[in-house]
This record gives sequence, structure tokens and C-alpha cells, in this order.
Amino acid sequence: MFRRRRPLARAAIVGGTAYYAGKKVQQGREQDADTQARLDDLEYQQSMQQQAAPAGGMSEEAIQQLKQLSELKDQGVLTEEEFAAQKAKILGGS
Repeated sequence: MFRRRRPLARAAIVGGTAYYAGKKVQQGREQDADTQARLDDLEYQQSMQQQAAPAGGMSEEAIQQLKQLSELKDQGVLTEEEFAAQKAKILGGS
């Protein structure tokens, strides 16, 4: 007697497709988890930067530079125009 083997071939194809689909689903989940981890890391970095910056939005270095410029202007080393120009550079760079 001759047996037909098509049901076995069809089962192999269906099983292979289900495996492939499951593999794609897993890859999508891994990609989603990776994306979420990156977003969490960026949010953490932004929150750390916000905590590090003073309320005025100026860095500690910029504040120190402005104090030094003010002292130089008070001593007469810098004119009012020179002071204003340097101050604009510092505030523009912050």
C-alpha cells in the first residue's frame, strides 16, 4: 500500500512558521525592552542634570567667572563696555 505523506509535510511547514513567528515576537519584545532601557537612562541623565544646575540655569563655573569679572570692573581693570561684552559671552555660553 502506498501512503501519502502530505500531512507530515504540512505539519512541518506549519510548525516551522509558528517557530519563526514566535522568534519574531521575542525579537520585538527584546527590542522594546532595549528601547525602554535607553529611555529610562536618558530620563535619569536629564534629571541628574536638572538637579546639578542651580535654579537660575547657570553653571557654577559661569557664576565664578561673573564674580571675577565684577571684581575686575570694580578695581578699574575693565570698563563698563568690556564688562558687558564679557558678561554677554559668559551668559550666551551657558
